[in-house]
Amino acid sequence: MRREDVWVDFGLSGLTKWFAGPWVAQATPEEIVAGAADWGDGVYAATLLEDAQRLLESAVPTRVIERLWRAATGLPYDPDDVWLDGRAWLREIVRISVERVRRDYPSFTPVPPEPPADGALREAVLAEIRAAAPAVQGAVRADGADVVAALEQVVVEVDPDLGFRLFLRVLKAYLVPVAESRYQRYHVLGERFGYHGLVVDDGTLQSVPDTDVD
Repeated sequence: MRREDVWVDFGLSGLTKWFAGPWVAQATPEEIVAGAADWGDGVYAATLLEDAQRLLESAVPTRVIERLWRAATGLPYDPDDVWLDGRAWLREIVRISVERVRRDYPSFTPVPPEPPADGALREAVLAEIRAAAPAVQGAVRADGADVVAALEQVVVEVDPDLGFRLFLRVLKAYLVPVAESRYQRYHVLGERFGYHGLVVDDGTLQSVPDTDVD
């Protein structure tokens, strides 16, 4: 299956949505990951593996990983209420994803992900995050500035693709209003990354008419 044919948010960003559903209390975190990895006859597993490997092997601090995970699921960051160390969680996602891939390809061995997107895309994503920063900080409140900084760090140090998808997920989780002109720019960026249109907006991105200030 081609990437543009994956019509749901995928990888780690998409996984956070699975943790915002009503079934969370009825399954363990590992069971939820396994369910996501099995989506689309296993096509999701490869995207989970790639994102988790990138973030796991990066220099991004573990607390930043934990903060981003909770923000993308719509939860406030509380260092005393983290149910699993951020990097341990990524290793668990890698393990489950590899197991799912091996159901179809028993000899599969994980390899390092492809190099991240080019510098032009990195700058384009950073510009959109910075333009939306006041609205994100207002919606997330006390932790807002740290969430924006964490998103920027992922874009610069890990992968602008992953950073953009996590940014979109934070906007959706906190119902951050997005001016129509920005909404259209997000779709253009999504096309440049090769997304299906529903990855950018599955009906939960809060598009509003443009105001005098963009």
